[in-house]
Amino acid sequence: MSEVKISAATRTEFGKGAARRIRRDNKVPGVLYGHGSDPLHLTFPGHELLLALRTPNVLISLDIDGKTSELAIPKAVQRDPLKGFLEHVDLLLVKRGEKVQVEIPVQTEGELAPGGYLLEHVLDALPVEAEATHIPEQVSVSIEGLEAGASVLAKDIALPNGVKLAVEEDAVVLQVLAAQAEEAPEGAEGEEAAEA
Repeated sequence: MSEVKISAATRTEFGKGAARRIRRDNKVPGVLYGHGSDPLHLTFPGHELLLALRTPNVLISLDIDGKTSELAIPKAVQRDPLKGFLEHVDLLLVKRGEKVQVEIPVQTEGELAPGGYLLEHVLDALPVEAEATHIPEQVSVSIEGLEAGASVLAKDIALPNGVKLAVEEDAVVLQVLAAQAEEAPEGAEGEEAAEA
């Protein structure tokens, strides 16, 4: 996993009014916390942060006020529900070699067996424990030829070295369902016959 460098500035203004002013300047308010230290309120460049957050669990190298450098991963991201722009971000302070719990996206490969089956993602993301500087971007699961009733459990997913499950091994990640045939509403056949 590569590091993304972002400059950040400490902020002393808080509240809705201050947050609106920050966002008007195309910046994003946020908080850096962790390791028992006091939360640090920061302002980030909006476009750079938006690009960085396109990668799940991205490792961010923060240059704070040009004085200190810290490593962090995103913990919580708030977006505008309609426009999608960033409203606020919480970052978790990490150190090299430290283990963290994160959720990594589950990608599927292959095709289900013929027969109109449906694939249900019970877990869109798999909870794992990994070193902060070696968090996988995603895990891949083959669904090739699976039929109704088949399921993929957490323990069935191959994880990279140094990555452990942070969920029960028997947790269902994916399951294949039989497609339900749509039934015609009652009375519909009679109406069609009357029209004919």
